[in-house]
Amino acid sequence: MERQENVQKGVCWILFSSFGFAVMGLCVREAGNLPFVQKTLFRNMIAFLISFLTLCSKAGKDRSVLHVPAPARKFLFLRCAVGSLGIFGNFYAIGHMNISDAAMLNKMSPFAAVFASIFILNEKPGLFSAVSLFVVFAGSLFVIKPSFDFAAVFPAVFGFAGGVGAGFASCFVRKLRGYAVCGDLIISCFSLFSSLLALPFIVFFHAPMSLRQILVLLGAGCAAACGQFGMTNAYFNAPASKISVFDYSNVLFAAALGFVFLGQVPDALSVAGYVIIIGTAAAVFVHNARTERRSLPVS
Repeated sequence: MERQENVQKGVCWILFSSFGFAVMGLCVREAGNLPFVQKTLFRNMIAFLISFLTLCSKAGKDRSVLHVPAPARKFLFLRCAVGSLGIFGNFYAIGHMNISDAAMLNKMSPFAAVFASIFILNEKPGLFSAVSLFVVFAGSLFVIKPSFDFAAVFPAVFGFAGGVGAGFASCFVRKLRGYAVCGDLIISCFSLFSSLLALPFIVFFHAPMSLRQILVLLGAGCAAACGQFGMTNAYFNAPASKISVFDYSNVLFAAALGFVFLGQVPDALSVAGYVIIIGTAAAVFVHNARTERRSLPVS
């Protein structure tokens, strides 16, 4: 059983991570009217630089961290592809809707991961998890607000697709861990892949940037790196079953930053969606904790 101080550290790190990702969203929005693909390049290149330097440091001691078994290569490619969808969807939503709404749609990823695990990991969710998927999807509709005005609803739909892509990506990461693929190698490949995917667009549709926009996007990249660093340390100190629900603090941070710096106030339907999704996440958290306690051997 984990020591209490480790769980507390995990919670602190995941709150730090959530704030980092919320600041990233604010910076992306503050960068102004730039193509969303151009914005992602800064985030991905900084992530690539950090992970690549870490990977090189590890490779200097153990070359095996660079090895990807042949059967795992297709899963690495798929992780990069759906992860890129996650990044692009999130950044597009941030630029076209309230950053708290965009953050909430991105938090569909844990539930999408449950669905994806059926096909990728051959895991069958229990009845409680299956019901939670339908409830969360219903909650997401309050945020998306479907209508026949495609131009109005597209950012939310793309943001939802980004959250689903992130959920599938997490399943492919778990699959790759089964092949003992190094985590830093996975991050490096994903960051480089998504950056290369953005380059053709940047070459043909590059928008000139002011010094302020460059600095703000560099800040977005650094904030995202802090978010990733915090997330890694959070799950190093404590298991997901004990701290994952605190990841939803990202939505609260995003709402606060959006209100203070952008004057954004979520409407009643969005708030209802937040309550449904976060409430379901909390219920799943409590259910998993109780199930884990019942499965522990009696001493």
